[in-house]
Amino acid sequence: MTDPRDFVAHEAALLDERRLDDWLALFAEDGHYWVPLLGAAQADPFSHNSLAYEDRLLLQLRVDRLKNPRAHSQHPASHSQHVLQPSRIEREESDEAWLRTPFLYVEARGEDQILLSGTARHHLVRTSTGWLIREKRIDLLNAPRALPAIQLFI
Repeated sequence: MTDPRDFVAHEAALLDERRLDDWLALFAEDGHYWVPLLGAAQADPFSHNSLAYEDRLLLQLRVDRLKNPRAHSQHPASHSQHVLQPSRIEREESDEAWLRTPFLYVEARGEDQILLSGTARHHLVRTSTGWLIREKRIDLLNAPRALPAIQLFI
């Protein structure tokens, strides 16, 4: 897939299908998944706490935990649904693209369901095999409020 907007939709579909290994393979070796505690107001992951700031190793550990049949938090299993507005390319250079995608995210587990909204920001790099994620940043709409435990990836 050559259009980075299609890549973003594909990435969300992999999460909703719980194809976590395939999703993880979309990250570059130096890729990061970041959910700032202050949402869009937070300039970087180092000057303030984050809900998540995970490199490829931490993402792999989380994926392994979610797939483990003994993971208590996954009895019953969590499921997600990403509802994406069309992605907008904010900037594109030779082998990089920065996209912004407003979303609604629903995570359900048993009888419980949470709804989050915000904007996903992807920094993608083009490789010989296609696009990879250098950074996926999730700016939640009302980030500073108390949040329930989010089990999966937004």
